[in-house]
Amino acid sequence: MRFARFVHAGGVSFGVVEGDASGLTVAEIGSLPFEEVRFTGQRWALADVRLLAPIFSSKVIGIGRNYADHAAEHGNEVPKEPLIFIKPSTSVIGPNDAIRLPPQSQRVEEEAELAVVIGATGARRVDRAGAEKAIFGYTIGNDVTARDLQRSDPQWTRAKGFDSFCPIGPWIVTGLDVSDLEIRCEVGRNPDAMEVRQIGRTKDMVFDVPTLVSYVSHVMTLLPGDIILTGTPAGVSEITSGDTVSVSIQGIGELRNPVVSLD
Repeated sequence: MRFARFVHAGGVSFGVVEGDASGLTVAEIGSLPFEEVRFTGQRWALADVRLLAPIFSSKVIGIGRNYADHAAEHGNEVPKEPLIFIKPSTSVIGPNDAIRLPPQSQRVEEEAELAVVIGATGARRVDRAGAEKAIFGYTIGNDVTARDLQRSDPQWTRAKGFDSFCPIGPWIVTGLDVSDLEIRCEVGRNPDAMEVRQIGRTKDMVFDVPTLVSYVSHVMTLLPGDIILTGTPAGVSEITSGDTVSVSIQGIGELRNPVVSLD
């Protein structure tokens, strides 16, 4: 199933996205996505609503250097254990929301990533089997990074934590085998002539999804709705005001965000 959070004439709701490219609709549910699904009977054409980030998160956990080619392009070794960091919940934005470039940075880059969404039971000190049970579904993430600040600061909080630096969406997909999916990022100013910046496959992760969930859960309790960004393949590059960033993952869909200057 595909679960979305959206704005309609009556307010903000969660819903299930149904149909295909020829005609998508969203059916409202009266519950959180990872609770028992209760349809309200209300339905809208997807084109008539505005999608938001698909879930509330107490925290977003990023994984650094989880693709060997990305580690190599920055001259880094592959870590022996998952390298984790936190992005604040205030960095999260949804589809078509603007990535806002802060004046403190002279170089901001995109990072296309598979995002794991934790389910209703959460996770604390779980093994691989427990990690798989704790996963509700998957969405698309963009770990936007102020690269110059990442290089200058002894830790990554500022570089990764600006408002709007965590686009998520367009929806959460459940029941998806993520062992070998294509991740693609395109950037450009003309929607009909986007430049491919990143192409990778999830099979090339250094640490797979259950390993990551288990590892993080031994550091901090994962709560329902929390997100783990699983790392990015090689090809990250600068984004500038006027660009649009498109991240697509096989089996999930596409996440698009314009880029604007904050000053």
